[in-house]
Amino acid sequence: MTLKFSYKGIAIAIGIISIWFGAMIFVLKANIAIITLLPALIVLILLYTGLFITAHDAMHGTIAPKHPRINAFIGVCCVLLYALFSFKKLRKQHRLHHANPAAENDPDYHDGNHTGFWLWYLNFLLRYVTIYQVISMAIAFNILHHVFEIALERLLVFWVLPSLLSTLQLFYFGTYLPHRKPDGGYDNRHRARSNNYPSWLSFLTCYHFGYHWEHHEQPNVPWWLLPTLRDHYLKKFKPSYHRQSIQRTN
Repeated sequence: MTLKFSYKGIAIAIGIISIWFGAMIFVLKANIAIITLLPALIVLILLYTGLFITAHDAMHGTIAPKHPRINAFIGVCCVLLYALFSFKKLRKQHRLHHANPAAENDPDYHDGNHTGFWLWYLNFLLRYVTIYQVISMAIAFNILHHVFEIALERLLVFWVLPSLLSTLQLFYFGTYLPHRKPDGGYDNRHRARSNNYPSWLSFLTCYHFGYHWEHHEQPNVPWWLLPTLRDHYLKKFKPSYHRQSIQRTN
């Protein structure tokens, strides 16, 4: 699937960033009823995940094809808002992941069959989170609390917690499920599998990033076109496509 430049990718990226900003300002300042606490938290987790998926698309240049500066600018904005990550470092590591999926030199992989989910997840966090980042986030936290007078409990519940929980969402649906080694071993060159969720559920779980074999097959396709790409492969290669790429969870 060859992509031409259009403003749709930029508009979607700006939309996610803008909604995240609006939601964050609202929950940090407005009076939130107890009954709406959990729904607000779920929405924020989804928005944080959207920030990172947008940054991921920027790493692949799919937000604005043939305009690397626009992609980099949007990517930098997203990872800074997410948790003050380095876009350049994340992009370098992600390229290694695509070059060596589920191998020893894949920075996202950690022998998931033997260490299990939680040790793999901890290794995943330790590989990407730096001391500089933790200190910077602590400074930002104190500025928001002492300068902007945002209550501690609001910052913890609506700023810290959803970002942490979104890392679990991203890891589980975007790394662990797609790349954990099946009982019979990997059966395709990407060492990746896709979930078999309908499009609406695929979006809610991880912005279609669970269609992971498709992403590795054509990394130039943005997240919002992955269902279209998946349908294309299903129609063209079914049933062999199912056997090779769909996640086997039974």
